Amino acid sequence: MSSDNWLEQLEARLEQQLEGFLRDNPQQQVLLEQQAARDQQQRLGQERLELRQRAESQRRALLSLAEEIRLWQQRVERARQANAGELAERAERHLAALMEQGRGLWQSLAELGVRFGQVEAELAALASKRKSAANQPGSQPGRAVEPPAAGAKTSLDGDGAGTASDDLEAAWARFETQQDLQELRRRLRL
Repeated sequence: MSSDNWLEQLEARLEQQLEGFLRDNPQQQVLLEQQAARDQQQRLGQERLELRQRAESQRRALLSLAEEIRLWQQRVERARQANAGELAERAERHLAALMEQGRGLWQSLAELGVRFGQVEAELAALASKRKSAANQPGSQPGRAVEPPAAGAKTSLDGDGAGTASDDLEAAWARFETQQDLQELRRRLRL
């Protein structure tokens, strides 16, 4: 007899014994179902909390990204006005990458919203099932279990822009310095 076959036979025998026990003790079946419902409610409550934390984190990231996009839009305009075409083009490419990152964050936030709605529906269905079971004669209502507070926070990864972004920042700093110097020269001539 192979060990896989033996294990399968053991599982089948244990399953039969459990079914027989639950058939002979229906109150144990009810308790088992109530515990399963409480476990599921706790798991869904924890997931709901984590989804809220992730959504808040992504909302903050979007607000920060929107501010950065606004800054780079102004920089593109300033570079165009100063006839710094190459710098303006590099800034526009960076701006396009930021906007693509924003679209990704919006998509991710929308997906979180869909999953949050699913979790809420599952929790409502559990509550409705528990309420209908509590209203049946001879049943003992299950105790509601509040989900534990979660201390873990989800943080977004960095943008991974790397040296290209650093190089653009350095070029932009040189550009702003040159612009400031030109403005100072104009004032001194007046």
